[in-house]
Amino acid sequence: MEEKHYRQYATKAIRVIRTTTERRNRRIRNKYFSQFYRICPRLDRYIIGKFIGTYFFAIALIISLAIVFDFNENLSKFTQYNAPWKAIVFDYYLNFIPYFANLFSPLFVFIAVIFFTSKMAGNSEIISILAAGVSFKRLMVPYMVSCVFISILSYTLAAYVIPHGTVIRQNFESMYKNNKKNTSAENVQLQVDRGVIAYMQHYDNVFKKGYGFCLDKFENKKLVSHMTASEIQYDTIADSKYHWKASNWKIREMAGMREHITSGMTLDTLIQMEPVDLVFSKGQQETFTSPQLSDYISKQIDRGSQNVVQYQVEYHKRIASSFASFILTIIGASLSSRKRKGGMGMYLGLGLALSFLYIMLQTISATFAINAGTPPILAAWVPNILFGVVAYFCYRHAPN
Repeated sequence: MEEKHYRQYATKAIRVIRTTTERRNRRIRNKYFSQFYRICPRLDRYIIGKFIGTYFFAIALIISLAIVFDFNENLSKFTQYNAPWKAIVFDYYLNFIPYFANLFSPLFVFIAVIFFTSKMAGNSEIISILAAGVSFKRLMVPYMVSCVFISILSYTLAAYVIPHGTVIRQNFESMYKNNKKNTSAENVQLQVDRGVIAYMQHYDNVFKKGYGFCLDKFENKKLVSHMTASEIQYDTIADSKYHWKASNWKIREMAGMREHITSGMTLDTLIQMEPVDLVFSKGQQETFTSPQLSDYISKQIDRGSQNVVQYQVEYHKRIASSFASFILTIIGASLSSRKRKGGMGMYLGLGLALSFLYIMLQTISATFAINAGTPPILAAWVPNILFGVVAYFCYRHAPN
């Protein structure tokens, strides 16, 4: 009987000890981590607000200066060609702003990160945050959240918004800045399908009409059909985007030693080509949205054409550039989070140098892809790869 009471007493004692221990551990956890859980949400909002606010402030400041200089440079041309103020504001500068902002987005990201982070470091805020138990890895979370927003914004602008604005801006420049667009082409030869070659002596893109047209079809490297037409007109209102109307046409069909000839005045026909395939202007790939770029590249590859490198570079560059904010933010935050002699000025100078180096690398790698045969996807991602290595080493040496 006594042994039974002893066991019950021991069981109750163990339960009391366990409960007491759990409560004590809970108090310890609350003591050390309650401050962390109170600080971090507020800290996240603070850093995100500073980051995004400084980013847009840098865009507004630098673009305002760029518009002033651009307007001063082009004022004589605007007055010479009697450009209306409505067109200057809405057709030119309203489309100039997103193009310029997205082009120099890496610069604005770097300036924003370095500006407010070095200011926090100078006010000993970074030291206080780290001393409160927040690791540098955890400190980078609101930075990365901000980068997600900037990356989505950057890709949306580059892939869908800017191409439409570029068309309007280029049309304005051709009318009021004497930057004439190519509206015709001579001696155009185009592979419109596998084994199908089209040729025009002259093509007028204003009237969508070609002159001196011929179309050759080959099977097993042997000519099986030869079509000629004095004129060929693109049908802009037809349901099919490949609808053409030939005038004074003749078709010769060869089958072994036999030949069949047909001719007529007009002929409605489907030919796998569009006006955009016939006249090329500088920067044409920038006028395509990303879905249009993808369709155009696929269509040209299916035709057997190899002249799509600059379109592939543009397609991959839009994706790669949107990830640049993550890499440059890691570099900027890692460098400017320490309180050093020289302060914000030194960091801003370093940030400007690295930002322009990144933009220059984009241009150089794109040139290598077009002229030296570098794979387009590699050329688009080379700046991110190189700066990613720099970001890794900067992060490893960041304060903890």
